[in-house]
Amino acid sequence: MDKIIIKDLEVYAYHGVNQQEKDMGQKFLVSLELYLDLKEAGESDDLNKTISYAAVCSDISEELRKSKYDLIEKVAEETASFILLKYNSVKGVKILIKKPWAPIGKSLDYAGVEIERFWHTVFIAIGSNLGNKEENLRNSIKRIGEHKAIEVTRISTFVETEPVGYLDQDKFLNGVIQVKTLLTPKQLIKYLLNIELELKRERTIKWGPRTIDLDVLLYDDIITWDEEIIIPHPRMHERLFVLKPLSEIAPYAIHPLLNKRIISLLEEL
Repeated sequence: MDKIIIKDLEVYAYHGVNQQEKDMGQKFLVSLELYLDLKEAGESDDLNKTISYAAVCSDISEELRKSKYDLIEKVAEETASFILLKYNSVKGVKILIKKPWAPIGKSLDYAGVEIERFWHTVFIAIGSNLGNKEENLRNSIKRIGEHKAIEVTRISTFVETEPVGYLDQDKFLNGVIQVKTLLTPKQLIKYLLNIELELKRERTIKWGPRTIDLDVLLYDDIITWDEEIIIPHPRMHERLFVLKPLSEIAPYAIHPLLNKRIISLLEEL
């Protein structure tokens, strides 16, 4: 991917574990690689089709002086989030924060931290069969989009489906949303579980009735087997109520384990 590079931007700021560092401040050197598509800017010679590195330098300098953190790890994390949230065309960023005056009593060029952060594409299944089902779904979507590190980008139509597993319950209303997020899979599932609690989801019967059900289906093309979140969702390819709305908004997305497009899985089912 194309990138804009800024190397060793000098910023005087007030970060450090020692109180003296927060009181007196010190020099930090910030290097950035911003990942974005620069083809249109290169062809048009139009500044509006790219990002002004002068504006980025000014924004970063101001941002680093706003707060006082103990760790440069925190400085790097907050700086990455700031850039990705402020500049919509930036898909990812690599940041190196150097601390050349680090008070460690040894001779060195600098102490530093380097991180990479990217937007991720995620598909989330939503379902409800208690109360006002459509209102429950729309409230969950609204709540998901309220997180500063999540943007809801697509919403399927809602489909009514028969219950699966436990049959003695009302029909479900189901849908799928696409989001882009800066959250890790574990951070995301924790946030979704909190939303379920807020909307009074109760887990009393397996596959039983619920006000809201939020499941991560796909997260980029990663495969995980963590106890907290399994990606891709282990039963998504068996469920018509998942594949039908998912194929509406992302028919050509690929299941990373089965190596098949969603539309193909729907046709097979």
